[in-house]
Amino acid sequence: MNLLLDTHAFLWLLLDDPALSSRARQELLSAENSVWLSAASAWEIGVKYGLGKLPLPDAPDRYIPEMRQRSGIDLLPIGEAEACQVHKLPPIHRDPFDRMLIAQAHCHGMVIVTDDAMIGCYPVRTFW
Repeated sequence: MNLLLDTHAFLWLLLDDPALSSRARQELLSAENSVWLSAASAWEIGVKYGLGKLPLPDAPDRYIPEMRQRSGIDLLPIGEAEACQVHKLPPIHRDPFDRMLIAQAHCHGMVIVTDDAMIGCYPVRTFW
């Protein structure tokens, strides 16, 4: 299964945070699944870090790639196809980062790992 991490799921996985559900943790650590982090999540982390809203042990340009590689998580770039699909999404969720994740999951047939119930209102598969 191709799993696309919502930003909070990525951070909680790195921190071994108990907020990450046991099912999510089990699937993310399973060798049978491919785990992906969207460039949109890296962008979101960078924005929040820059605003002082997200403390990290190192700057995002070092922390994200290092932790992603250490955790065996692949990077999903933002492509033209996904960017051009965002306008087709109904305005259920206003967060531009989450809207890009939804478009990417839809275009690539991925499952979004998230505890955000609003994402589940879109025609994409999710689990938590």
